[in-house]
Amino acid sequence: MSPRAAARPPVLGLRHNAARFALLVAVNALVGGMVGQQQTVLPLMAASEFHLTGYTYVFTYVAAFGITKSIANYAAGTLSDRYGRKPVLIAGWLFAVPVPLMLILAPGWEWVVAANVLLGVNQGLTWSTTVVMKIDLVGPARRGLAMGLNEAAGYGAVAVTSLLAGYLAEQYGLRPAPFLLGLAYTALGLLLSGALVRETRGHARLEADGHQAPSGGRHDHLHAGLTDRQVLAQTSFREPALSSASHAGLVNNLNFGLSWGLFPLLFATADLTIGQIGLLFALYPGVWGVGQLFTGALSDRLGRKHLVTTGMGVQALALAVIAASGGFTGWAAGTVLLGLGTAMVYPTLLAVVGDVAHPAWRGRAVGVYRVWRDAGYAVGAVLGGVVADLMGLHAAVWAAAAVSALSTLAVAVRMYETHRIAPAPSR
Repeated sequence: MSPRAAARPPVLGLRHNAARFALLVAVNALVGGMVGQQQTVLPLMAASEFHLTGYTYVFTYVAAFGITKSIANYAAGTLSDRYGRKPVLIAGWLFAVPVPLMLILAPGWEWVVAANVLLGVNQGLTWSTTVVMKIDLVGPARRGLAMGLNEAAGYGAVAVTSLLAGYLAEQYGLRPAPFLLGLAYTALGLLLSGALVRETRGHARLEADGHQAPSGGRHDHLHAGLTDRQVLAQTSFREPALSSASHAGLVNNLNFGLSWGLFPLLFATADLTIGQIGLLFALYPGVWGVGQLFTGALSDRLGRKHLVTTGMGVQALALAVIAASGGFTGWAAGTVLLGLGTAMVYPTLLAVVGDVAHPAWRGRAVGVYRVWRDAGYAVGAVLGGVVADLMGLHAAVWAAAAVSALSTLAVAVRMYETHRIAPAPSR
């Protein structure tokens, strides 16, 4: 890139930043692939190689991942607002380097848990940062579309890599073949992030200069000068849309965390092959990923709230279908429904945060939201493990269905429509 091109002032909009946006989409696909490499394989390793039988203990790796990812999300938001986006992105990839090697060489389950601690840091720093960078680039007009493309890339890669890892495990064994994917993803992610990705904080400053604070008494407090503690309070509890998004996000990842640890074990009770289990597991993030190509843009046209409430309700129904089924056909229908419901909600919640948060503290707000959302991994793992140990695998899925139904009601009552309060579209 020439010095003249590098010196050009930032311009908001998806069309103006198409090449940079596409690069970040590719980077986020690699981030998602780091999760997909292990989702089909690790629960099977727990049973066949490490002879673990207690569901709660098996789910420790999901809980470790969720807790560390939540903490890393908060750090990513704070650090990216303070020091810039790109350094945080590169740091996140550095944490990924040991993960595939630790999974390949693990002599005991403790290594698997430790690898997932590092993976949680990697995911929190890289995924949060790519989200913020895309929001920076596109401005307010196409925020839903931007988040749909971002999450579609990430979770589409989870699905594809889960399927590939299941195939490799069936053909060549549980180790090392599936985790060679992670080695390749890490090398490519570091190369792209270090050599090609450019800083986007200037775009956020540009939007902040022309930012119109939402009118109305309940929005007067959403000004530029909030402290870290105030951002945490507004996003977690005080601001109705931000806090509703945070808590709905937690339930979404509660379902994902539970599915990560529990679905392969549930599907194995029907004597399915590893390839069939991999296919079932890939259906959920696959439909989720593809669906977000449409649902994010749809929220730009129809608004955010109705997509969120409908999506949460569809997730509750999907979990009920999975809990009531005992074979491939019912589980396939349930996982497709679960992916569809999650696709409605996932990019839309991020767009809600982008609608309400001031550009000056957007990175921190996204970080706090993702703290709540990714805490759902740990909550889902603990809930799923405890209920499965006490009452069985099907009962654990019924419990998640009930939680999703309650969350649907909470969002319907408390969240307001946020897209209409967004600033005028940039051109």
